[in-house]
Amino acid sequence: MDAYSIVSHSLVLLQATCVILVSAYLITRSRYFVEVLDGHRTWENQLALILFFGAISVYGSVIGISYSDAVISVRDLGPLAGGMACGPIIGLGAGLIGGAVRMTMGGFTADACSLAAVLAGLAGGLIYLKTRRFPAIAFSVALAALFELFHMALALALSRPFSVALDVAEAGVVPMMLANAGGMLVFAYIVSNFIAERENKAERERIQRELDREQAELAVAADIQKSFLPDAVPADSGFDLATVSMPARVVGGDFYDFIPWEDRLGLVVADVSGKGVPAAIFTGLAKTILRASMAPGKDIAEVLRDTNNIIADNSRSMMFVTLFLGCLDQKNRTLTYANAGHFPPLLFRAKESAFSKLEVTGVALGMAAGMEYQVRQISLNPGDILVLYTDGITDAEGAGGEMFGLDRLASAVASSNHLSSQEILDRILKEVFAFSADQEQFDDITAMVIKG
Repeated sequence: MDAYSIVSHSLVLLQATCVILVSAYLITRSRYFVEVLDGHRTWENQLALILFFGAISVYGSVIGISYSDAVISVRDLGPLAGGMACGPIIGLGAGLIGGAVRMTMGGFTADACSLAAVLAGLAGGLIYLKTRRFPAIAFSVALAALFELFHMALALALSRPFSVALDVAEAGVVPMMLANAGGMLVFAYIVSNFIAERENKAERERIQRELDREQAELAVAADIQKSFLPDAVPADSGFDLATVSMPARVVGGDFYDFIPWEDRLGLVVADVSGKGVPAAIFTGLAKTILRASMAPGKDIAEVLRDTNNIIADNSRSMMFVTLFLGCLDQKNRTLTYANAGHFPPLLFRAKESAFSKLEVTGVALGMAAGMEYQVRQISLNPGDILVLYTDGITDAEGAGGEMFGLDRLASAVASSNHLSSQEILDRILKEVFAFSADQEQFDDITAMVIKG
């Protein structure tokens, strides 16, 4: 056979292959294929796939090219692909259908070609049993091409006269290898992509379920953390109080507290190093230890010393907490305090219309055991304003990367000093958010405003 005939026959077979591949695309989207792919085999879905891949084999024979009382076709493609994609039962069943129809077409190569169709389905099925998944595209294409060589060898071994069989083999080997390999290339690509899509979808769904579970757990954690905060500010403290706590994430590492302490009111503003869940867990630890340390008869320095020693001795996470602990005395209009590494609170004196900062009197809790803390005392006269805050306020970034800073905080307090503590706090937050514009909240925000 000349080169023109080989090319012509190859094109005819490739056209037939295109019809097969459109059908293959549709069957891979069917519930039968999906069920078998997922390992849910029933007589119904296996029979449907046997009939489909068997019909592919029959079509390959019917559309094939008659040459010297033989048929050059893509008959083996259906059983081979069905076996590799769905297993030996489907591959063998499809091969038997294709082989039976080929026998009815007659010709001196009928026995060899029919047997080849059955063996194609069996070979594909055995590969499936070995890998339990559709093989790589390159392997599938190579197998399809090599099987047609085997098909020709089988025809030469079984068909007589040998000289005519040899002529058929020489004429058909290239077109059949090209058509079957090309068809398997596209079929393998379709199946591989379909499997990859399903695996990606399954992975996305798994990740989404995990995210939903984590979000649900975080929501519960956020509710628990909110329950740690006081339900309301004390109404009988003799001072005008307002507070806010806004974590940057679902949970955070800031907290505040009001603690009745003998005949006075203890107040706390704290900031744990880090953010998120680890910081939230550490806040629970720090708050519990602090409250347990505030026994009657202890002064503020002793409370912070004991709290620090317990945290430092038991924390292996290298986390620490900056904390301001104060004690309001309504009768004497004073605030006694110690500052464990926390940002210096901002004090506005109404009489002088001037600001000052309350100094730090010791290191952050948990840094090292054995630390001592000094105590200070200030008066809070009518109109005086004390602002306790965490770095979520002063470190809030504007669009240009500039921080909100202490000066803007002081300006917000000065411009609203005639208002109530809640209104002052609202003004502070309004200016922080306006300054940050569309920037994401970088850090937890916690503040307490105390007005004399």
